[in-house]
Amino acid sequence: MSGHPFFFGYGSLVNTATHAYPEAQPATVSGWRRVWVPTTRRKVAYLSVERAVGTEIDGLIAAVPGGDWVALDQREAAYDRVRLGPNEIRHGLPSDPEISLYQVAAETAPRTRDHPILLSYLDVVVQGFARVFGRPGVSRFFETTAGWDIPILDDRANPRYPRAQPLDPAERAIVDWELARLPAVVQELE
Repeated sequence: MSGHPFFFGYGSLVNTATHAYPEAQPATVSGWRRVWVPTTRRKVAYLSVERAVGTEIDGLIAAVPGGDWVALDQREAAYDRVRLGPNEIRHGLPSDPEISLYQVAAETAPRTRDHPILLSYLDVVVQGFARVFGRPGVSRFFETTAGWDIPILDDRANPRYPRAQPLDPAERAIVDWELARLPAVVQELE
C-alpha cells in the first residue's frame, strides 16, 4: 500500500473510464451530501457537495501518486480541495491516509437556476455508480443528491461534457428511469 494521499470522488471521478488514478476502491463519506449547483465558471451546473448532518454518500477513493495534485486540481478547477477528517470517511485501506474531496467554491455559485445539468455529465456519473455499486448504488446516488429542480439539458446526441462516455442501452435506461422518478425537467438541446 502506498503512502500517497487520496481523493474521494462522488461524481464523475467514480467512473474510472474518466481517469487513471491507482488504488481506486469504494468508500463512504459521512456528514456530506451531493448537490447540483450553478456557477459563474460556465453556463452549466456542477455536481458538488455540502455538509449535511446525518447524511452519507458513496464514492470512490483513489491514490494521488507522489501527492502531485496538479493534474487533478486542473481537472477540478472550479472546486476547492477540502481535506476530510478520518471520522468522516470509511474505506478499506489498512491505514488512514490524507483524503480530500472537491467542493465548488462558494464565491462562484450564483443564485440562479438557468445553468442546466448536462445529461452527458449525469450519464458518466451514473455509469460509474452502476459499475462500482450496482443498481442499488445508482438509486442511492439519486436519493442523496439535491438540486434536481435545475433543468437537465439533453446533449446525448452531441455531448458537451468533455469526458462523456458511450452508454449501452441498459445504462441509458437506468438513467432515464431514475430521472422519471424525480421532479426533474429534461430539455432538448436547441
